[in-house]
Amino acid sequence: MVEDDQFVRSALIRHLTDAAHTVRSVGTALEALREVAHFRFDVVILDLGLPDLDGSEALKMLRGITDVPVIIATARDDETEVVRLLNAGADDYLTKPFSVDHLSARIAAVLRRARSRGPEAPPSPVLRVGGLSVDPLRRQAELDGVRLDLTRREFDLLAFLAGRPGVVVPRKELLAEVWQQSYGDDQTIDVHLSWLRRKLGETAARPRYLHTLRGVGVKIEPPTENGVAGAGGADGLGGEPAR
Repeated sequence: MVEDDQFVRSALIRHLTDAAHTVRSVGTALEALREVAHFRFDVVILDLGLPDLDGSEALKMLRGITDVPVIIATARDDETEVVRLLNAGADDYLTKPFSVDHLSARIAAVLRRARSRGPEAPPSPVLRVGGLSVDPLRRQAELDGVRLDLTRREFDLLAFLAGRPGVVVPRKELLAEVWQQSYGDDQTIDVHLSWLRRKLGETAARPRYLHTLRGVGVKIEPPTENGVAGAGGADGLGGEPAR
């Protein structure tokens, strides 16, 4: 449970414990990320109004390291916000105030769905692709042991791709998951890929980690033995912006 209001937290912990749940609770987003990185949970109840990081950002970071079901429990009731967070990976959304029985029913429903999908793999806090390592918890990335100086969006893009090595990610999915947009300008992705390539020491013509498939999407994979992709690696999608 991630809830900074001590009164609310204590009441819900008491109820959930009485209902035979084992509960660990924290009051900040960073504490929640550390917990999820080190322990395996059945469900996370996430407040949005946290003191260190907005819960929507915490959700994005959680999704970078785990598929644990997440129930948003918040006072925010704006429909646009609800839809955005459900599309961003939340499994359910509960608006305060709510009864403990209502929360229990939502937890039971989420757990039934999760069990039908099978067990979750253990979390992997640090993502590694070849000589590239990405730590979503510390929001740090290194290439061959050297720290990369990335902007927030560059890091989000790199972490999302690094969590899916070898998988071609469609542009639409990148916009939805990294930019939190259902539609947008493809040039936005192109520009960020170009900046990211420079910091990884590669270009669209000679890619090492970031590869594109025209009309399909983008993928990340370790460099080949000579450090450069084959002839089909770069095709213009996500290349350097026109000057």
